[in-house]
Amino acid sequence: MTQLPAPLRDPAPMLERVLHEWGGREDLWIFGYGSLIWRPDFDYTERRPAKVHGWHRALKMWSRINRGTPECPGLVFGMLSGGSCRGMVFRVPQAHGRPVMINLWQREMVTAVYDPRWLECHTPQGPVRALAFTLSRKSPSHTGVLPDHEYCRIFAQASGRYGTTRDYAQATYDELRRHGIHDRALARLIALAQKEA
Repeated sequence: MTQLPAPLRDPAPMLERVLHEWGGREDLWIFGYGSLIWRPDFDYTERRPAKVHGWHRALKMWSRINRGTPECPGLVFGMLSGGSCRGMVFRVPQAHGRPVMINLWQREMVTAVYDPRWLECHTPQGPVRALAFTLSRKSPSHTGVLPDHEYCRIFAQASGRYGTTRDYAQATYDELRRHGIHDRALARLIALAQKEA
């Protein structure tokens, strides 16, 4: 059985805070920018393309469980401040919001690395307030700037309980393109990995 690293913070109070902020009186919206787009793992009644201002998607978060190991960390996406991010918002019926949130916490907040926050997401049907998993640059899980050769090494070597970093990045890239979303930074990393393979 995989030994999980101890959380840097206790995820339980963070869950209760987010549930309180949601309130449970209306449907729950969740913003997906990485694997949530192609593997949400929860039922939803509506999905819309959405854009968030003030945050951007970045493959700059260490993964020592899902896409890597403590000995060979992989990478997953986080949302860093600055710029903008195109993704998808998912509407969860009010009655299912709490159990969906609890299950989402077990997936995304095992080590309590993300800073969950409510962001205004612009959709073709109008703005919605959705939960997004953001990453602080002060987090020990933030990689900082990585050179290209380090990305190549990680893409070639890192693998965790859900598979490789490379497959994760490729699946996200493919799904973004399927929805007409072009992420130039990710496209460059995918091309780099293919060139080095």
